Amino acid sequence: MDILIKVLQLLLSLSILVIVHEFGHFAAAKIFKTKVEKFYLFFNPWFSLFKFKKGDTEYGIGWLPLGGYVKIAGMIDESMDKEQMSQEPQPWEFRSKPAWQRLIIMLGGVIMNVVLAILIYIVMMASFGEKYLPTSAVKYGIQVDSLGMEMGLQNGDKILSIDENEVENFLKIPAYIIMEQAKTVQVDRNGQLLDLEIPNGFLAKLIKSENPGFILPRMPVHIGGFAKNSKALEAGLKLNDWIIGVNGQRIAFFDRYSYFADTVKAHVSNSVEIRVNRDGQELTYQVPVNDEGMIGINVIADPEQDFEWNSQKYSILAAIPMGFKKANDGITNYLKQLKLLFAPDVQAYKSVGGFMRIGSIFPATWDWVRFWELTAFLSIMLAVLNILPIPALDGGHVLFLIYELIARRAPSDKFLEYAQMVGMFLLFALLILANGNDIYHYFIK
Repeated sequence: MDILIKVLQLLLSLSILVIVHEFGHFAAAKIFKTKVEKFYLFFNPWFSLFKFKKGDTEYGIGWLPLGGYVKIAGMIDESMDKEQMSQEPQPWEFRSKPAWQRLIIMLGGVIMNVVLAILIYIVMMASFGEKYLPTSAVKYGIQVDSLGMEMGLQNGDKILSIDENEVENFLKIPAYIIMEQAKTVQVDRNGQLLDLEIPNGFLAKLIKSENPGFILPRMPVHIGGFAKNSKALEAGLKLNDWIIGVNGQRIAFFDRYSYFADTVKAHVSNSVEIRVNRDGQELTYQVPVNDEGMIGINVIADPEQDFEWNSQKYSILAAIPMGFKKANDGITNYLKQLKLLFAPDVQAYKSVGGFMRIGSIFPATWDWVRFWELTAFLSIMLAVLNILPIPALDGGHVLFLIYELIARRAPSDKFLEYAQMVGMFLLFALLILANGNDIYHYFIK
């Protein structure tokens, strides 16, 4: 059921993005009185799931959910309709329109994807506002795993900056390290300021590990509940007590919790001394351990309780510039991610994902807030990828149109046909790489 929900969210998100993108081309073509022969959600090789014709345009739904398309008359596109191109140009065809009009038609899809992302962010900001954990609020320092330790960090370190630049949102530190290809991390370690150099090759390991949680806020150990006949409850412990010690050893945070559990188990049918912090007062209790090596407590980490989060609400008017800012940040960050593909020491190309990887980012339960956040992100991703100057993408057509505007002559139809074929080959190669990585990651690795 979890997989089905993820798949349904992915298909709905892709459907929205494809319709919006293709409508951008469709609307621009109609404005300039250019004939649009087909408007399809998903591709329809050999047959369509559904179709109807209205005016000059056939609307339909294909069976292959790899995107969608509009077929504009008189244009060399993925349909490779050479028969139409061999005939005399007609006034309603794409090739008969001025270069500036054709440029707007080709930019229509990308523009609509960016507009969609901006609108989603505006609505999200106005409806829910923004909430994040400031790096300065992580008052107990960080907790790291073996990957974080390899980077040179230790439990309890307080991160001050990355390459001397402060990162306001603590949860964005891992992404910042990757996208900025960071070299150093500045930390406060027990009052001593240190400048840690990130080891060579670490970013490649971090990307390969897909572990954004290698740096976490160091969390206090709170009592979140009691078992039936709990020895701890009988001894006087209470809900939300912060456990800070056992048998004289400090274990205030979850990076030391395994020591606590092992100590309790080692005192089966005996008792342990547990020290807690209750509303700022430190108290000590002798707690019996049952025959199963437990004292009858459930422990929790509660970041909402332990840290002061930054929460910001926005009016509709205030949300508008925030929507533009978040879209701009999204475009900038995605361009940085693409740049990583060409950094040989990072080896980000090994982590390029296809539809399975995209689908996995959706939650296993239907969450509309998360759905629209991810749809906005994917809309930006689609816009950026489509504007890349690769033949067969919108950006390839835009590149040739800009050349035409500058040189005052268009590339030959034969050149455009060959360029389209090369571009389609490159796209299929990328598709194979991305989905091949998915297959290796989920079924072989």
